[in-house]
Amino acid sequence: MAWRERLAEVGIKLPSVATPAGAYVPAVRAGSLVFTAGQVPVVDGKLAATGKVGAEITVDEAQAHARTCALNGLAAVDSLVGIDNVVRVVKVVGFVASAEGFTDQPEVINGASEVLGEIFGDAGKHARSAVGVAELPRGVPVEVEIVVEVS
Repeated sequence: MAWRERLAEVGIKLPSVATPAGAYVPAVRAGSLVFTAGQVPVVDGKLAATGKVGAEITVDEAQAHARTCALNGLAAVDSLVGIDNVVRVVKVVGFVASAEGFTDQPEVINGASEVLGEIFGDAGKHARSAVGVAELPRGVPVEVEIVVEVS
């Protein structure tokens, strides 16, 4: 499948690869798998939001940020191996900075899962973890890692 054509079809433009905030790279290939670093909601080089979901950030806002994280992850994959080489999405791990008592982490990470399904269809169906945490780097509300199989 020509995934770049599919992106255009659904009106999605991959962002530029976010500059790492530490001593790591955006993505690494191991055999037929590409693992992304944790992606945060960076838009045009700036954090799109800070705060905890269930307090300063609503579930709807957090879902949009999870979508942004997933697209940042795909940009990292594209820069390493080219998006058209993706065979399938294997795994998504999402972390949600959660206010006390907040338990809707799966709803938040649906923002990432749904955009992957929109782009890749059945090849976007993946295993997933959605984890609530006390804090995330730089105070962001969501962080997402993606593992994809490539040809």
